[in-house]
Amino acid sequence: MATTSTSSTPSTKYNLRNPLPLSATQEQEVKKIFHKRVRAHCAAEIKAFAECAVNRTVTATWVCRNQRLTMNSCMLAHAKPEEEDRAREEWFATYEERRREKEEDLVKVEQRREEIIRMMREDQAKSKTR
Repeated sequence: MATTSTSSTPSTKYNLRNPLPLSATQEQEVKKIFHKRVRAHCAAEIKAFAECAVNRTVTATWVCRNQRLTMNSCMLAHAKPEEEDRAREEWFATYEERRREKEEDLVKVEQRREEIIRMMREDQAKSKTR
């Protein structure tokens, strides 16, 4: 009987089109990327509204109405599910890099902790000899 050979090692690559379910924190990170991308598309419109709204409080609502509507329509035009999918793909593409950075930070914290413990023990030894 012929069998097909498959790789026994699990793949560390993620399927970017059909990713695994994400935790709430991971979804928040994807949303941040999504909103950042949408704001980048509409940077000029956002800047125009912000310049109009400078030194205005309540009156900005009707004085800057055209700029606000332009900004909102731009953001709605770019805040599509496709853009959210791109943000999710970007999150998965940078997952390994973020994981590696987190591990490096943990190693640095552990090294610093060991250094502090060593210094405390040296201080204790010095105080006992006095």
